[in-house]
Amino acid sequence: MAPTNMPVRLVFLLTFSSLVRGQGVEDSGKYPIVVSTWPFVEAVRAAWKAVDKGFDAVEAVVEGCSACEELRCDGTVGPGGSPDENGETTIDALLMNGATMEVGAVAAMRYVKDGIKAAKLVMQHTKHTMLVGDRASVFAISMGLPGPTNLSSSESMEKWKKWKENHCQPNFRKNVAPVDSCGPYEPKDSMGHNVGICSAGSSMGIVDSRTSLVGPHNHDTISMAVIDKMGHVAVGTSTNGATFKIPGRVGDGPIAGSSAYADDEVGACGATGDGDIMMRFLPCYQVVESMRQGMEPKLAARDAISRIAKKFPDFMGAVVAINKKGEHAGACYGWTFQYSVRNPDMDDVKVFVHPLSGKGNGWRTWETVAPIFSRAKINTKVIVTQSAGHAFDVMISTKDEELNSYDGVLAVTQHSSIRSPA
Repeated sequence: MAPTNMPVRLVFLLTFSSLVRGQGVEDSGKYPIVVSTWPFVEAVRAAWKAVDKGFDAVEAVVEGCSACEELRCDGTVGPGGSPDENGETTIDALLMNGATMEVGAVAAMRYVKDGIKAAKLVMQHTKHTMLVGDRASVFAISMGLPGPTNLSSSESMEKWKKWKENHCQPNFRKNVAPVDSCGPYEPKDSMGHNVGICSAGSSMGIVDSRTSLVGPHNHDTISMAVIDKMGHVAVGTSTNGATFKIPGRVGDGPIAGSSAYADDEVGACGATGDGDIMMRFLPCYQVVESMRQGMEPKLAARDAISRIAKKFPDFMGAVVAINKKGEHAGACYGWTFQYSVRNPDMDDVKVFVHPLSGKGNGWRTWETVAPIFSRAKINTKVIVTQSAGHAFDVMISTKDEELNSYDGVLAVTQHSSIRSPA
């Protein structure tokens, strides 16, 4: 896809004097509308191009997610990224039609790079909801998708080799021995080690930290929602999963209600983050049902995230919600989250930034998110202020000439009075 010269407009302001974990940012607009997790700008442009021409929501989602797969967005979508313990890349994807409630999904799919198109084939040409592993690959190829194809890349193999040299650390194993090696592994209990300790810890609500395994560069699922000109809703996801996952692992990417959910009567939701945790809560189903009960997107998103964070304090993840009015909002926990939007009132894609909540001051947050904007080739100016109110004054007083030389301007407020989590 050829890049466009049109500037990406960014909407963001980090004021940390009143942040609470899970706080949302929102905007309202009209549909057709395209919303996607992360600053996957070209993917949103591709979906917008389709829906603006009159394509239905399902087709627009496929166009958008396919573009992300082809571009290998941030290395976590499509082929060539996120190797598992064996160095292999596999694909998870989902497509959901909010008008019919049909779902097609593929999980742990090998040798086929077109995840979202494979999910569409499952939805349109089977009475099933999900196909997995080698059988998903055979089905996709038999239905016309190219393959078999090696989904690894030189970058993914180099990453895997360095991980092996580091004794396969970190990894997703627990309660096994040996701890600091690449296996083979055995359960601790079978060797008579630490018998009963794990169950005792679990009963007291003690959960191993996952922060070394999950981050914005190894869990960047694209989750996209589209409302077309007829008001129909669809969602789709695509990901190559968690880096160094145990072979056979399936995250929340292909799970309807977890990574995404759509209902023509209400709206849609997309999610990204620690899928192993998120799928236990079905946050997107929760968001859509909350909006059905009258919650605005901001509150619905915040509520869904807070339910997870209450049980897993080290959790990292985010959701974006959109209702049938075209109102959208995001909420996150444990990291900085961005989502992208295009609607008829916009000249191009806007990226909405939701700050990392409850973890530190604004400058630390910008240090976390800056590399993502750099990879997206978004030219951003950062202004550091000392109070929340002053941030607005600085933004307003910035001259038009200076503003026009950037794709976006970020005001970062440093403040020590961050409230504790709700």
